Amino acid sequence: MAELSPSRRIRRTPFSAGVEAAGVKAYTVYNRMLLPTVFESTEADYHHLKKAVQVWDVACERQVELRGPDASRLMQMLTPRDLREVAPGRCVYVPIVDETGGMLNDPVAVKLAEDRWWISIADSDLLFWAKGICNGYHLDVLVDEPDVNLLAVQGPKAEDLMERLFGAAVREVKFFRFGEFHFQGRAMNIARSGYSKQGGFEIYAEGADIAMPLWDALFEAGRDLDVRAGCPNLIERIEGGMLSYGNDMTDDNTPHECGLGKLCDTHAAMGCIGRDALLRVAKEGPVQQIRPLEIAGDPVPLCDRAWPLMAGDKRVGQVTSTIWSPDFGVNVAIGMVRMTHWDPGTRLQVQTPEGLRDVTVRESFWA
Repeated sequence: MAELSPSRRIRRTPFSAGVEAAGVKAYTVYNRMLLPTVFESTEADYHHLKKAVQVWDVACERQVELRGPDASRLMQMLTPRDLREVAPGRCVYVPIVDETGGMLNDPVAVKLAEDRWWISIADSDLLFWAKGICNGYHLDVLVDEPDVNLLAVQGPKAEDLMERLFGAAVREVKFFRFGEFHFQGRAMNIARSGYSKQGGFEIYAEGADIAMPLWDALFEAGRDLDVRAGCPNLIERIEGGMLSYGNDMTDDNTPHECGLGKLCDTHAAMGCIGRDALLRVAKEGPVQQIRPLEIAGDPVPLCDRAWPLMAGDKRVGQVTSTIWSPDFGVNVAIGMVRMTHWDPGTRLQVQTPEGLRDVTVRESFWA
């Protein structure tokens, strides 16, 4: 693949200097920002993530802030998940849908107060959708992108590292909850969350000026823990069934097709823009759905476009993410499969750039 030309349109992050010093080898573009994808190698990064601790620059997960008297009303309009019982201090994974029930994003929503939310978005222009809904319904909400930059600390030694900077209380933060901690006199919200199955935290650092001092302090504190710069790892995310918006799902897919139907409280989520459309989907059920897939043979190439999933000469879905798993010794994959062929154990074929490969639909992901 050709190199990526740098430009002011592709934004650096407040942590980019640290990422470059750590020897980043590859980036992707995410919300018009740089997101590291490889440091040593995809496989070496994967093994290290599973045994030690990594610091990730995920400032590309831009925040959409909703602030004002109608903030909670607007938040509910964006998602079919019932948010009435969500208290300040909680994080919730929410499908965001349009008027057809199509997925616009799958962010983590952080409730700071009754009148203030941060939406930690995947790669899409959700800011403009939220602004449009706000202005179209004349809601009393300020919708903006605050200067908040996420740093993730992931891996089995994440708690040990975080305690050294923020004290023992950080260990008490429960999954998908957050608390306020201080670093160099600056208040920071820290959530037990992150885009890996290895456990860890996400630090919401307000203000670009505090970014590199925080980065450097984490590396200084974690020398004996073998802390390294890392990034979301393709092997680990597919093994764990962590979906990627824009890869595994788009606005052509409903939450039910993405296996997120349990998060759609369509009868209770009054005011959700896509509620009526999703009520019909919930009643009739999806005709296709994301499934874990095992692809036979030697390591397949990287999947940078949808690969047709075939039953004989009939297309029954597509493979959207796949890579060789060194721990499981197979090609692990995520795909969207028609209901006629999605049962565990179903044998199919996929058209890869290197020819047809046998595929088996699995009952569950690997991790």
